[in-house]
This record gives sequence, structure tokens and C-alpha cells, in this order.
Amino acid sequence: MIELINLYLNDLQNALNAVSKETVQQIAETLIDARDRGACVFVFGNGGSASTASHWACDLAKGTLDEKDVAAGPPLRVVSLADNNALITAWANDLSYEDIFAEQLRSLAQEGDVAVGVSASGMSENVLRAARLAKEIGCRVVGVTGFGGGELARVSDIAFVVDSSDYGVVEDLHLTLNHILRLILYMDRRKASCAE
Repeated sequence: MIELINLYLNDLQNALNAVSKETVQQIAETLIDARDRGACVFVFGNGGSASTASHWACDLAKGTLDEKDVAAGPPLRVVSLADNNALITAWANDLSYEDIFAEQLRSLAQEGDVAVGVSASGMSENVLRAARLAKEIGCRVVGVTGFGGGELARVSDIAFVVDSSDYGVVEDLHLTLNHILRLILYMDRRKASCAE
């Protein structure tokens, strides 16, 4: 059992060491720009990545605010497309499961918004269709993936690729990225508030 614990922790540490800080900075700058312009950020994924999308939406919407001064500067407008079960099942039933995120984007997204596709493998068809549609609309696409990046890394404007083929390690790093971004956006908003 100790060997398995050490194996996982070693894999996690190796993936952490391989994180591109430049890519994290690019994503943070993209989100800050979206916030400052009043653009919306849409996050989506399946299974564990659906939970990650919900977690990102919560943390980036509320966790970037200073509770003592919630009116200081614009909040980030962020929506998880994995959360509306009625709409997801309606699109899956009436069209196809591959279109559940793209059809939500078709009615919600506008040019200048940001689409964040989360897929450990980078090969989830419904995430890929949404990413491609987002680009057609004029959104900036951020791919959050692992397993070498898959197709999602290729269609994204910015790709955060975890250097691992272990779903647990990849998903752990996707949440780590979320928490880093939350901290950056929180501190940036506080800095802007103090400067006023």
C-alpha cells in the first residue's frame, strides 16, 4: 500500500514540476481581460471534468471577490455549462450528447467571450464541438487537458496540458490551476481597488 501511495505522490509531484508557468500566466491574463471587458467565461467538461467546471465557476465567480468590498471593480462573469441537467438532457435526447455544450454556447456566447474546455484526454467530442463553435463565434478558447493534449490542445488558443496519463493526476492539476487562477484574479482585483 505504501508503494502505491508513493507512486501516486511521485507522479503528482512530477506533473507539478512540469507545469508551464507561462501558460498559467497567459490564462490568467485572458481571464483578467475578460473580466475587465465584461465578457463571459464558459467552462465545460464531462464526468470528473464536469465537477471541475462547476468548481471553476464557483471559485472564479465568488472566490475572486473581496467579501469586505464586493463592489470593488467588476466581477468575473463565469458559467459552467455542465450544471443545467434539464438542458443537457434535452439536447442529448433531441439532438445528440456530442452537442450538449455547443448548443448552449450557440445561444449564450458572444464574440470576445472565453470558452474553457476541460477534458483529461483532450478527445471528448462534445468538448471539441463546443471549442470549435466557440472559435467560429469569436471566443478565445482555453483547453485544459492532459494525456499529451489530444485534439483539444490543437484547437485551443491556449492549452494547459498536464504531463501525465493518469486521470487522477490530471484532474488534480486542473483543480490546482483553478486555485492558482482564483488567487491571481483575487489579488489583481484587490490591487486595482486599493489603487482607486
